[in-house]
Amino acid sequence: MIREVRKGEELNAESLKKFLLNNKLITDYKSDIKIQQFSNGFSNLTYLIKIESRELVLRLPPKGAKFGHDMSREFKVLCGLNKGFDKVPKAYCFSDDIQILGAPFYIMERIEGIILSIDEASSRNIRPLEYKKVAQNWLDSFVELHNLDFKKIGLSDLGKPEGYVERQVKNWGKQYLKAATEEIPEAKKVMNWLEKNQPKKYTHSLIHNDYKYDNVVFTDNSWNEINAILDWEMSTLGDPLMDLGTSLAYWTIASDNEMILNVMNYPTSNKGNPSRMELVDMYQFKRKIKINDLVFYYTYGLFKISVIVQQIYYRYSKGFTNNKKFKDLNQMTKLLLKLGWQSIQKQKIEKLF
Repeated sequence: MIREVRKGEELNAESLKKFLLNNKLITDYKSDIKIQQFSNGFSNLTYLIKIESRELVLRLPPKGAKFGHDMSREFKVLCGLNKGFDKVPKAYCFSDDIQILGAPFYIMERIEGIILSIDEASSRNIRPLEYKKVAQNWLDSFVELHNLDFKKIGLSDLGKPEGYVERQVKNWGKQYLKAATEEIPEAKKVMNWLEKNQPKKYTHSLIHNDYKYDNVVFTDNSWNEINAILDWEMSTLGDPLMDLGTSLAYWTIASDNEMILNVMNYPTSNKGNPSRMELVDMYQFKRKIKINDLVFYYTYGLFKISVIVQQIYYRYSKGFTNNKKFKDLNQMTKLLLKLGWQSIQKQKIEKLF
């Protein structure tokens, strides 16, 4: 959804126009410019820039952000993917000069299509058979990404796959403790369990780390094709099952407890979508693998999202952002941690309450 720019998140239009001119994205500094903001999403700030005959997208980190907002890294990923993966926006230019807009940023093309956010899905009468197609094509693109030869597109230095799982568990634990605003009993229980129950062997691939319905752009409402995958800020080289675990954590289903659906009522809970276990079976079949540590990966996904959500709530509580949609995110943190602990205790990923 596109809206007017939120107070406190405005861009310096004159500085931006100079940058666009210097990078040959416009021809005349005096051209009128219109700046709007994409309202969906909880992480990096994303703007729509309309100038001359172009529509561009600009991304930069939110004020007060300390983790996971490396614009140069995200730009590098897009540039690499532009060489061998047709489901990403074209990346145009990057700047780390904070004198221009106050933070590093990059500019890419705007991709037209449908993003199935909660609001977008609610406004459409999507039938169960259509959701089946949505899920199928969403998963096909996920598997395609995990099968991609990252060496051929120059991304072999993006991360350190060896020791990836151990590092992620440790780092997300540290980040949670830094962002904590209250005592949540399940937090330490989940962190301790993840520390002690890591898989010893795993493969590695290019992973997205935030792959969900509202981070892909469908060409149209035939749902036959995905134009682009968005938001590569957390992508790296690592265990693709950690990527799957994060997606499963977002994948609410109709049979989930009411308190889950009240907080995380994503389009995946609509009729026609596969259950989490059905999604796992589809993924295993397409990649010809067997997943042995499913509860670990699902719980890790829940914990990681709880940390991201808590970091956003921490910034809100400290006054770095005044976006009112963040004011109750601490309740989402609590729920995600409860879900993780329930999954551990019951050793399954569905029917947790």
